Amino acid sequence: MTSTGNGTVRIEPWNPAWREAFHRLNVQWLERYFVVEELDARVLRDPERHVLAPGGAIFFAVRDGEPIGTCALIRESEGVYEVSKMAVDPAHQGLGAGRLLLDAVIAEFHARGGVTLFLESSSRLERALDIYRRAGFQLQPLVRPGSHYARADVYMIYRGGRPGPVADA
Repeated sequence: MTSTGNGTVRIEPWNPAWREAFHRLNVQWLERYFVVEELDARVLRDPERHVLAPGGAIFFAVRDGEPIGTCALIRESEGVYEVSKMAVDPAHQGLGAGRLLLDAVIAEFHARGGVTLFLESSSRLERALDIYRRAGFQLQPLVRPGSHYARADVYMIYRGGRPGPVADA
């Protein structure tokens, strides 16, 4: 994927040199709002094995050459993908990085011919949920069976479209 951005923030694909940043940004976010669950720890310790090898992708929001945010597209099964591990450093929020990351993941989902794109989140994360809604995700009535995370009480499926502009989380 080519770099895209808003002038100050670029989106870049996985770079092994930023492996530590993927871990750090996510742990920082998880510890701020929740706890690092076992599944989080596994994925963050070895993203090549748990995200990239099964057919997923990882993107970074980069500002002045440094990763300030990240998001993963995890392949769950043929044509089914999850938006996961989205985190933006609090010092860099408000620059549009979250939306750029989400747009990159959605574009990659389409490029791979994906059929279903979903995410699990928490009702505590109102700003993030608003970004997801505006990007075309629709709230589902129940968290899917076998939810990945104890913190998840929201399940959304991508239905496409862009209902309107959105502020970054």
